[in-house]
Amino acid sequence: MAQISPNKVVTITYDLSVTDENQEKVLVESAEEDAPMVFLFGQSGLPEEFERQLDGKQAGDAFNFSLTPEQAYGDYDQQAVVDIPKNVFEIDGKIDDEMVQVGNFLPMADNQGHHMQGKIVDIGADTIKMDFNHPLAGMVMHFDGKVAEVREATREELDHGHVHGEGGHQH
Repeated sequence: MAQISPNKVVTITYDLSVTDENQEKVLVESAEEDAPMVFLFGQSGLPEEFERQLDGKQAGDAFNFSLTPEQAYGDYDQQAVVDIPKNVFEIDGKIDDEMVQVGNFLPMADNQGHHMQGKIVDIGADTIKMDFNHPLAGMVMHFDGKVAEVREATREELDHGHVHGEGGHQH
């Protein structure tokens, strides 16, 4: 039976909880059997410690581990919350009110062309406050799940650096 190792396609189901300000675990995401998480081990872009915890497991193995902010998406950085002039959001002189709403995530690029996601946290008279922290930054993450499948990656998946087909990327 195949074990999780670099360049294997891994399918897992899990519940992800975070610790809230009252030190209670709050469920924030589930990957169920009908919509599991499928990724190319070693090329997933997931936190290193997440992959390290799964390394060597095989189909049927359960897992339960926690990641600190340092092991995952870092501490919450107040400097990653910035005010952006409203005119940046204008298209043909108008702001799309459906797109520009508090709570929405928008794709953005910085002055160097680096792409990132920002969450709108406030809309002022002249500026829009956006948070560029990862949504799970500063949180302790608790994973409780099971390895559903481990298989060899195809040459094409290895060349492209991601999974194709069921649960993966479609070209």
